[in-house]
Amino acid sequence: MSSQAFGKSLRLLNASDFQAVFDDPPFRASHKHFLILARHNNLSHSRMGLVIAKKNIRLAVNRNLIKRLIRESFRTEQQNLVGFDAIVLARRGMDGLENADLSAQLGKQWQRIARKASKDTKAES
Repeated sequence: MSSQAFGKSLRLLNASDFQAVFDDPPFRASHKHFLILARHNNLSHSRMGLVIAKKNIRLAVNRNLIKRLIRESFRTEQQNLVGFDAIVLARRGMDGLENADLSAQLGKQWQRIARKASKDTKAES
């Protein structure tokens, strides 16, 4: 497995992992079609979880496509997000975006999270 893969160790797998991020997310990046919540995880790598509700994205084909696009975006940005747990929540209308637009917006939001985190660590030191 390459260092750019999205293996099991890079995923939030159980309810307690998700709950830790939902309870106290110091970093948020909001967009009209999705929300990213993130927090430090004290690990040497980042992990990500997805919340893609059937209520917001009706068709399974679209939900699966969105999940693949989000995972790919995270995979390409993970070197900038070391030591984070992040959750991406889909909002209504996310399936209406073109793939390129969704990828570009996700990239921007990952960069926002990274910038906020770097400001936070500078403020602590």
